Amino acid sequence: MMYWNQESSPETLPVPEDVVDLTFAVECRQLPVDHAYALSEALSRAVPWMAEEPLVAVHSIHVAGSQNGWERPPHGTDNFLHLSRRTRLSIRAPRHRIDDLLGALPGTRLVVGGCPMTIGAGKVRPLSRETTLFARYVVTQPNLGEEDFLASAARALDEMGIPVRKALCGKSTLLETPTGALHTRSLLLADLDVEASFDLQRLGLGPNRLMGCGVFIPHKGVDAVSKNR
Repeated sequence: MMYWNQESSPETLPVPEDVVDLTFAVECRQLPVDHAYALSEALSRAVPWMAEEPLVAVHSIHVAGSQNGWERPPHGTDNFLHLSRRTRLSIRAPRHRIDDLLGALPGTRLVVGGCPMTIGAGKVRPLSRETTLFARYVVTQPNLGEEDFLASAARALDEMGIPVRKALCGKSTLLETPTGALHTRSLLLADLDVEASFDLQRLGLGPNRLMGCGVFIPHKGVDAVSKNR
């Protein structure tokens, strides 16, 4: 007989099932470029418990950048993104809320920043085992420089038990709310351990996750972010 115990490799480490992404089809012609607050409020009215569930996060709805003669409009609530039929609404949620969301949201009609949206069928998508993750918005303090922002993020991640090997911050973005603008920066983390990647996707970084802040998604790499800063 033989007893063999060794640490799991990245290939064999199972994807956690306690938190997943739910992706929903949407019927919506356009949304304000800055729709984070309006979308979070509309969803919270439709599903009131979302605001009380700490592991729920809403992905911002994003469309392709400027290309093929199309210019992405500047960020703001007065400029609009035109959505395609392939556009999806994604919500990160704990497993025990899957049935609640899949039952409550399809067929729901929202108004997001003055734009009507009807939510269609949803499906479950597991977290990614990619080790390069990107968040479009991480809440920061006004006028905090890049170096101080990265140091602050590294400290917060260290407190979560997530070691930082490579980090790159990107552009600053203001997200409008009725009580004033949230100051945010984009953040890319590379060369994470697979387990750390899972933890970061599950837990996020910082406040305002229903507005898409601190929500990490897989990214193709550091070089691509460097070119788009």
